[in-house]
Amino acid sequence: MSNTVSLPPLEQLSAAMADMVADAARSVVAVHTRRTRASGFVWRPGCIVSSEEALPEDEEVEITLPGGTTVAAKVAGRDPTTDIALLRFEGAEAPQLTLDNSTTRAGEFVLAVGSREGVPLCASGIVSLAGPGWRSLRGGEIDARIELDLRLRPSAEGGVVLNAKGGVIGMSVFGPRRRVLVIPAPTIERVAAQLAAHGRMPRGYLGLSLQPVKVSHASVGAMVMGVAEQGPGAAAGIHQGDIIVAVNGEPIRSVQLLLRALGPASVGSVLTLSLQRAGEPVEVQLTVGERPAD
Repeated sequence: MSNTVSLPPLEQLSAAMADMVADAARSVVAVHTRRTRASGFVWRPGCIVSSEEALPEDEEVEITLPGGTTVAAKVAGRDPTTDIALLRFEGAEAPQLTLDNSTTRAGEFVLAVGSREGVPLCASGIVSLAGPGWRSLRGGEIDARIELDLRLRPSAEGGVVLNAKGGVIGMSVFGPRRRVLVIPAPTIERVAAQLAAHGRMPRGYLGLSLQPVKVSHASVGAMVMGVAEQGPGAAAGIHQGDIIVAVNGEPIRSVQLLLRALGPASVGSVLTLSLQRAGEPVEVQLTVGERPAD
C-alpha cells in the first residue's frame, strides 16, 4: 500500500492537486513582451498557444520554460476573434499537452495553471456556467461557453484549465468585465491548426463599405458607401448608394451584426441580398469572398 493512501483524506486531496499542477506545469510557459506578462502552453513541438489579447502587436516576444530557460519566440499567427495566438520557438524543448475534448458541466472543480518566470501559478475554483457554442463580440466561433468562478492573475492568462481528472479542457482568458472564460479544447485545435498552416483565420469579405441608415421608423439598413474593385460586392452588381435591407430574407438589425456573421464558415457561401436602389427594390446574389490579408 502506498504512503499516499495512508494519508488523511484532506492531505490526499491536497497532494493530488499539487501533482496535477506539477504535471501540467511541465508544458506551461511564461510569455512576456516589453509591456505585458502572460502564459502559454506547448501545443505541438516548437509551438506555443497563448492569449492573443495579451500580446501587443509588433513587440518582440520571449518565453520562459519550466526551470527558467528563456528563449525568443515569434508570433506565427493570431486570431483576435477567438483570442488565440500561435508562437513558434527553437533551441529548447518542453513536452506538449494533450487537450481534453470531453464535455464540461457547471459545478465541476477546475484548476487554472499559468507560469511566472518559469514557476507555476495556480488558481482553483468551479465552472460557474457551461453552455453551448457562442459567437464572440469580434465574430469568432467558440465551441462552448465556459465561465469560471476563480481569481486569475493577469500573468496566468493564456495558461491551461484542468478538470478534476487532470485533463486540459482549454485555455484561460479574460472576458468582458474581467470574467474568466475558457477557450475550449475543440476551438483551440481548430484555430491553432489554421494559424499553423496559414498564419491567420479566414474571414468572410463582402468588398463593401457599409454605414447604418434608418429605412423606416421601425427598421434599419446598411448603406453602401464604397465598393471595392473586383470584390464580391462589385461582382454581384452592387452600387454605391444601394441600401441592404435584408440578407437571405432576414431584415438587417445592425451593420455590426452583419459583419460579425462573416466568420470562417461564411467564405464561399452565397447570400441573397435585398436592396433598395433609388427607392426601388432589387435582389442580388453575392458569393462571400475571403478577406485579404492586412
